[in-house]
Amino acid sequence: MKTKNSRLQTLRMLISSQELCCQEEVLKALAKEGYNVTQATLSRDMKQLKVAKATSLGGKYFYVLPNETMYKRVASPKSAAEMLLTSGFMSINFSGNMGVIRTRPGYASSLAFNIDNSGLPSLLGTIAGDDTIFIVVKDGSTYREVIDDLRAIIPDIRL
Repeated sequence: MKTKNSRLQTLRMLISSQELCCQEEVLKALAKEGYNVTQATLSRDMKQLKVAKATSLGGKYFYVLPNETMYKRVASPKSAAEMLLTSGFMSINFSGNMGVIRTRPGYASSLAFNIDNSGLPSLLGTIAGDDTIFIVVKDGSTYREVIDDLRAIIPDIRL
């Protein structure tokens, strides 16, 4: 049985990767992912995630997650199940004791959560947006140590 948290994560991925303009479209997208929910359940889930509607340049309305009004859509979206199987990592860059990790849209928050809860010895913590993670490197840690530590969470990481 699929849990509510799993459903909410899938809903986040769907809203982040597709331009869904009505609840009927969202219900169909969730059903494709194996979640057959009622409209009432969907409404409660969307309220909990603070989903809003935004307007595209063409004037079409679609759902967005908070702070995503300038959201970058992916050209060929994967299914939410496929998206959950990858780290979403795209790149990492450093400057002083700071680093910036770029991810695919919708991945940064969950990846930052995993980083923060792994107790990596080279990092103090993270701040995540939708597709960007800001990391703070501990004094005395090298970039190579950070990359080696992060490899436990992001197997495909590279400079």
